[in-house]
Amino acid sequence: MGSSSPLTWRNRAPSSLYSVFLIFLSFVICFLDSLNAQSSPVFACDVAGNPSLVAYGFCNTDLKMEYRVADLVARLTLQEKIGFLVSKSNGVTRLGIPTYEWWSEALHGVSYVGPGTHFSGQVPGATSFPQVILTAASFNVSLFQAIGKVVSTEARAMYNVGLAGLTYWSPNVNIFRDPRWGRGQETPGEDPLLSSKYASGYVKGLQETDGGDSNRLKVAACCKHYTAYDVDNWKGVERYSFNAVVTQQDMDDTYQPPFKSCVIDGNVASVMCSYNQVNGKPTCADPDLLSGVIRGEWKLNGYIVSDCDSVDVLYKNQHYTKTPAEAAAISILAGLDLNCGSFLGQHTEEAVKAGLVNEAAIDKAISNNFLTLMRLGFFDGDPKKQTYGGLGPKDVCTQANQELAAEAARQGIVLLKNTGCLPLSPSAIKTLAVIGPNANVTKTMIGNYEGTPCKYTTPLQGLAGTVSTTYLPGCSNVACAVADVAGATKLAAAADATVLVIGADQSIEAESRDRVDLNLPGKQQELVTQVAKAAKGPVLLVIMSGGGFEITFAKNDPKIAGIFWVGYPGEAGGIAIADIIFGRYNPSGRLPMTWYPQSYVEKVPMTNMNMRPDNSNGYPGRSYRFYTGETVYAFGDGLSYTKFSHTLVKAPRLVSLRLEENHVCRSSECQSLDAIGPHCENAVSGGGSAVEVHIKVRNGGDREGIHTVFLFTTPPAVHGSPKKHLLGFEKIRLGKMEEAVVRFKVEICKDLSVVDEMGKKKIGLGEHLLHVGDLKHSLSIRI
Repeated sequence: MGSSSPLTWRNRAPSSLYSVFLIFLSFVICFLDSLNAQSSPVFACDVAGNPSLVAYGFCNTDLKMEYRVADLVARLTLQEKIGFLVSKSNGVTRLGIPTYEWWSEALHGVSYVGPGTHFSGQVPGATSFPQVILTAASFNVSLFQAIGKVVSTEARAMYNVGLAGLTYWSPNVNIFRDPRWGRGQETPGEDPLLSSKYASGYVKGLQETDGGDSNRLKVAACCKHYTAYDVDNWKGVERYSFNAVVTQQDMDDTYQPPFKSCVIDGNVASVMCSYNQVNGKPTCADPDLLSGVIRGEWKLNGYIVSDCDSVDVLYKNQHYTKTPAEAAAISILAGLDLNCGSFLGQHTEEAVKAGLVNEAAIDKAISNNFLTLMRLGFFDGDPKKQTYGGLGPKDVCTQANQELAAEAARQGIVLLKNTGCLPLSPSAIKTLAVIGPNANVTKTMIGNYEGTPCKYTTPLQGLAGTVSTTYLPGCSNVACAVADVAGATKLAAAADATVLVIGADQSIEAESRDRVDLNLPGKQQELVTQVAKAAKGPVLLVIMSGGGFEITFAKNDPKIAGIFWVGYPGEAGGIAIADIIFGRYNPSGRLPMTWYPQSYVEKVPMTNMNMRPDNSNGYPGRSYRFYTGETVYAFGDGLSYTKFSHTLVKAPRLVSLRLEENHVCRSSECQSLDAIGPHCENAVSGGGSAVEVHIKVRNGGDREGIHTVFLFTTPPAVHGSPKKHLLGFEKIRLGKMEEAVVRFKVEICKDLSVVDEMGKKKIGLGEHLLHVGDLKHSLSIRI
C-alpha cells in the first residue's frame, strides 16, 4: 500500500464514527453468521435447499443403502474419491456433499479432543463420566450401556447445532497388560471377558437407535487400537517404532477377544488399527489382521481407520516401504478404508498411476465409509426432520445425566482396606482434615480424552458439604519435590479424622507417557506416613489414578484405617467419594487390574508381551490369569460395608462328551479336545451344550449393599492354561439379611475352553475347579 493521500487524511476525522459503526456492524454480521453456522448440522442431500439433488440415486432414501452407495461412487472422479479416504473428507459441491470431519472422540463423554467436536456458548460443556478404568470397576454391563446411551444423546444434540460429528473414535478396548502403561486409564482393565463385555456394552449404548434397526446408527463407535497396542513411550521405546512380538496363543487368548466382541457382539461401525507392528508387520498394513480377521472372520459392518498418521509412521518411522506411494497402496490393499490425517490424500493418486493399487480398491474403501454415513442418516437430508432431530442444548448436561455420572463413580470406587472405622459418622466427626495434592483438583478428576464437564465437585467440596473441614494440599502437585509435612501433621493432629487424597495425574501417566516405577510420585509417601503418625483420629487414603501403586507401606500401616481407589472419577467425583466415606452409599467396586509390587517392574521389561510365565528365566507372567508372584492387591479385590456369603445351589459334578465313532480320542489318550464339533453340541446328558450354575448370595450385614458375584474357573493344566479365569459376573443389590439366587449359564465348549499354542480353542479333559469367593466346586469333564 502507498502513502495516504491528503484527501484521505482530510476525510478521516469526520468519518471516524461512521467507520467504527461499520466495523461494529460487520462484527455483528460475522458473529450472527458464525452463530447460524454453529446452529446448522453438516449433512448431504439437502433436497429442500437444492431440488436438483432429487435426481441422484444416492439421495433416494427409498433405495437400499448399498445401491445408494454404488450410485454415489460411480459419480465421483478419482481425485474426488481420494478425498474421501482421509479424516477431513473433501466435499463435492456439485453433488451437494459438504466437507465432513470424521475425527471426534467420546471415551467417557463428548470430548473436545479431535477437530470434529467443540464447545461454545450454546453448549459450554457435556457430561463427563468417570475415566473408563473406574467405570469398568463397577462390573456392571447395564451401566456401560447406559453411559453410552447418554453420551450418544449428547453427541446428537451437539451435532444438531453444528458442534459435533457423528463418528466417534471410542472406546479404547486394549488390554491393560502392564501397570506402567500411561493409557491404561482409558481401558476396561486386564481381563479379556470384562473388556469384551465393556466393549460391546458401551458400543451398543453409543450406536443403537431407539427404533431398534441394527442397520441404523445413532452415532458410529470405533474400537481401538487394534491390536496388541500397549507401549507408548517407555525408556525410549516409542509406539511409533515398537514391534510387539506376540505368540498366537496370547493373541487369541488375551489381545483379540475385546475387538472380536466389539465387532460380533457390539456390531461396531469401525475398528482403528494401531501404530505398532505386530510380529514385524504394521497393523495398518497387515492384510491378515484387517481383511482376514476383522472383515473376513468377524464380518465387520463398517470401516477400518488408521490411528492418526500411522500410514505416514509406517513409511517414515518404521521404513516399512521405500516410497510414500507404496505405503498408501499397501495399507489400502490390506483393508484400510480411512486415514486419520492427510497421507492417503497426498499419495494415493501416485500409487494408482504407478500401478501399485487400482481404482477398484479405492472404490471398496470409500464404499465402506459412505455406507457408515448412510447408516447415520448423513445422506438423508435435514437431520432435524429425522429421529434425533429434536435434540439440542437442552439435552446436554441434564440433571439425570449428571446424576448418572455420580452414580457411575459410586459404583466404581473400590474400598481396599477397612480396619473397622468406616463408614465415618457425620455426627461423630466435628472436624475433618483434608490433605493431599489431589484433594481439591478439578481437571485431574476426568483423566484424558476429556471434554469440558458440566461442572466439577472436587473431593474437598464433596467432603465439606457433609462436615466441617480444614484443608492443606501438603504437596504443590503430585510430583512435589518437597512436602509440607509440618503443616499437614499439625492439621491432622487437630482433626477428628483425616482424608488424604493423593495419586497421579496426566503428568505421571498419559498418552505418550508410560511410568518407569510403581511408587507414589514425588514426596507423597513421606506425606502419607508422617500424617498417619501424627493424626489424632482415623486416617483414610484416597488414591486417584489410572494404574495401581506400590502401597504396601500403607496397607500394613495400622494408623491408616481405610484405603480407597477412585480412578479418575469424573465431574462428580467429589460427590461419590463423600457419599461412600460417610456411608450414604455402600462401596461395591472391584479392581479391574492387578496391583503389583515395585519388584515386579524391576525385573519385567514393559516390552515383553508374553502373558504366560517362563520358569526357565524367572519371568513371572502377567495379569491375575498367569502371574505367579506376590501382589499388593489382586484383580477383583474390593470390600463392602456389609458381609456377603455364597452357597452353591446347583452345579453338575460330571459332564460327559460324546465322541463320534471314529474320533481319534476313542483310541488314544487325549488331554484335550477341539472346542468345536458334535461332542460340544451334545455335551450334557439329555442333549445341549450348557450347564447351569446357581449360587445363593446372602447379605448377612445390617445395611443394604451391592455385590459383584464372580464365577471363576481353574482349568486342567493343559496348553499353558490360566491359573484361573473369569467365566462370568453379575451385580446384585440385596437389603440387610436378604438373599437371592444368581444363575450362570456355562457353555461347556465356549466358556470352559482354553486357547492352545496354535491359537485354537480346546476343552481340557479332567477336573475344572469352579469358584465364587471362598466357595469351590469340582466339575469333571470326561469322554
